[in-house]
Amino acid sequence: MLPLKKEHPKEKTKLHPRNKHRERYDFKQLIASCAELKPFVKLNEYKDESIDFFNAEAVKTLNKALLKHFYSIEHWDIPKNYLCPPIPGRADYLHYAADLLGSMNNGKIPTGEKIKCLDIGVGANCVYPIIGTKEYGWNFIGTDIDTVAVESANKIIELNPSLKNKIEIRLQHNPKDILYGVLKKDERIDLSICNPPFHASLEEAQAGTIRKLSNLKGKKITKANLNFGGQNNELWCKGGELGFIRDMIRQSKQFSESVFWFSTSVSKQSNLNAIYQELEKAKVFDVKTIPMGQGNKTSRVVAWTFLSKEEQLTWVKEKW
Repeated sequence: MLPLKKEHPKEKTKLHPRNKHRERYDFKQLIASCAELKPFVKLNEYKDESIDFFNAEAVKTLNKALLKHFYSIEHWDIPKNYLCPPIPGRADYLHYAADLLGSMNNGKIPTGEKIKCLDIGVGANCVYPIIGTKEYGWNFIGTDIDTVAVESANKIIELNPSLKNKIEIRLQHNPKDILYGVLKKDERIDLSICNPPFHASLEEAQAGTIRKLSNLKGKKITKANLNFGGQNNELWCKGGELGFIRDMIRQSKQFSESVFWFSTSVSKQSNLNAIYQELEKAKVFDVKTIPMGQGNKTSRVVAWTFLSKEEQLTWVKEKW
């Protein structure tokens, strides 16, 4: 007996109101934009069109179609086994960050190339700069410690004329540094964004992947098959998410006058208290925690600034 057709909500209401991905994927439209997707689209057990989210190639091609259909990116690819991020979640972060900037500007989101963003750990996929450039016209600096990721991101920019002169990719030569070495002292950055490595070790990363895949399949999976890809440095670092964010907060003090808002996604709620303690220690002026939700997953962005109210007003007046 076939399973009953699953009823799905028409809209993913947990996503930001401006997020272009609130509706369910329209595979006919996506295939019309990107014919490569067609072989991967099949009817699932509920008779809904879908792809096999266990298939890394299918996931990558879905991303390619989404970027082409919604953001007019004609050429996008990533090297084998590099992180293929979920586009709706990445878009969500940027829309909430845009609201944060808008809240400093009488509710009006500042747009155009006068706004400069720093993407820490841009990855081979270059997705944050693509979405930020397309949605708000912002300029981006993307940094990464991986030479292959830097080459891949530069290739995406090179192949898409609409991204040229809007995104600059910089190699971070010292893996222990986050801001030093890639941010020049006289540069003024309106917003820094970051998706830190989630896990503290390779073993933890593999266990997390097995857990995620078991949940997706509804049965126990024993082998870690990274359907969203990911190199070691993209998935884990010493100290995990918390260790990385602590280091970022400590380094952010040195750039307290040249960056308006620092921000990072925080996947583990249990890390929040330690992050707030580190921010207090750094004597930041203001902290914002922005909740985000996608499907069954909840996440949040933590943002902080060292600028006083007067300095914030001056920044907005002079730069925006």
